[in-house]
Amino acid sequence: MTNPAVQVTVTTEVGYCPFCRRSRTLRREERHLGGLVRTNIDCESCHRTLSSTMGVPQPKAEEAVAAEPETPAAAAPAEPEAAPKPASKRKAPAARAAAKKAAPRKTAAVKKTRS
Repeated sequence: MTNPAVQVTVTTEVGYCPFCRRSRTLRREERHLGGLVRTNIDCESCHRTLSSTMGVPQPKAEEAVAAEPETPAAAAPAEPEAAPKPASKRKAPAARAAAKKAAPRKTAAVKKTRS
């Protein structure tokens, strides 16, 4: 017997199935379990589970718009000054060539044999 308090939302969408290796209809089930949501994404052709996750429910688009403050400029603090970006770790081609020339060469060790 199923629990009547569990809410299940089922949607379908077209997506890529790596098992079929084709675009297929994917079934997305969201089971609302208290404060968590279990999400299963299955391929309707091969009936394989592509994804199974458990997490906090995401707000819907209408709820997200209603949750935003009326005056975002007054609610947001002043922007801090932009920090300078760190220099790139990768050297320029000219710098790499100069470093390559300046590096000491490694010589192969010569084995000495006893006579």
